[in-house]
Amino acid sequence: MLTMDTFSFKGRKALVRVDLNVPLADGRVTDDTRARAIVPTVNKILADGGSAILMSHLGRPKGKAVPELSLKPVADHLATLLGKDVLFATDCVGDDANRKARDLAPGQVLVLENLRFHPEEEAGDPAFAQALAHLGDVYVNDAFGTAHRAHASTTIVARSFPHDRLFGYLLQGEIDSVSKVLDKPKRPLTAIVGGSKVSSKIDVLRNLLGKCDHVIIGGGMANTFVKAAGGQTGASLVEDDLLDTARAIVEQAKKDGVQLHLPTDAVVADAFSATANTDTAQADQVPDGWMALDIGPESIKAFREVVLKSRTLLWNGPMGVFEMEPFQQGTIAVAQAVAEATDKGAYSLVGGGDSVAAVNQFGLADRISYVSTGGGAMLEYLEGKELPGIAAITG
Repeated sequence: MLTMDTFSFKGRKALVRVDLNVPLADGRVTDDTRARAIVPTVNKILADGGSAILMSHLGRPKGKAVPELSLKPVADHLATLLGKDVLFATDCVGDDANRKARDLAPGQVLVLENLRFHPEEEAGDPAFAQALAHLGDVYVNDAFGTAHRAHASTTIVARSFPHDRLFGYLLQGEIDSVSKVLDKPKRPLTAIVGGSKVSSKIDVLRNLLGKCDHVIIGGGMANTFVKAAGGQTGASLVEDDLLDTARAIVEQAKKDGVQLHLPTDAVVADAFSATANTDTAQADQVPDGWMALDIGPESIKAFREVVLKSRTLLWNGPMGVFEMEPFQQGTIAVAQAVAEATDKGAYSLVGGGDSVAAVNQFGLADRISYVSTGGGAMLEYLEGKELPGIAAITG
């Protein structure tokens, strides 16, 4: 398979699917993490003597041109990151895009307008994909965040480049990081799974049970497991329709020889509010009218011990409502433990929007082996699903 390191872009126009879906405020980029992540791929193309045509979506314009969701401010910000002028096409297909792509010289970068201004993008329309393909002569997918979507620019367009298609550095890095965790991990392998709902992580948990030595469950989803075991959960978020599922996961863990770790205590509150009255309680003895919003000190200590003994770590989902200061401690403690284990030689992968936000917020991202850029894509990959954007390159 072609790789960025072995492929020469000299004299080639690379059509690159990137993820420039960044937050904007008053026409300015407020978090450029995703933009910075594509710089190595773009720089390699330019250093080889090629040119880069970048295409991305931004937000959810629902197939219509929405001025507030134009990629022009992102293109301007990218120019600062690259240290060079970046051209901009007022559409991703049509006369302006065709002309600017045709005239693009080696060493130049062109950003196309928001792909999702056209309904054909999300519909995976072959004619739209062909119009995009016409702009370049080699296709690079460097957008892991959309690799689980069979859209025109992520999947269908690759058919037009049967011999000249490859992963960018970012997407290859995502694939390699998951492979290190799930395919050839150093043992013990521990997965930390949090977030509010079991329903969004059922398939992830099932897939991980056959691969992990330890699985730590925290966040709101832990309440469903506590209630399934006969505990009192007060007014905590519980998915009553998944109690049997939770019990089945516990039984499967026993069969597979996986140690499942659930919170033994919790920080509880009498309202879902940063100013609510708070207390600690045993996780299975939450008083009526109160809700568990974070793991408690006993659980923090126990989880920390498991993490620090691990050689490979996967973390997806916070331990509590970390956006509210009174309920941050569990997530902070886990993030710090993962960073400490990494410092001691463990391999750590953090994926999922909230977990990534947490390690960034607490200043620990540079002490994690790999911080994923894909939320939904990472979840589906961890479920063991084949992602259309990846299959389009490897198939």
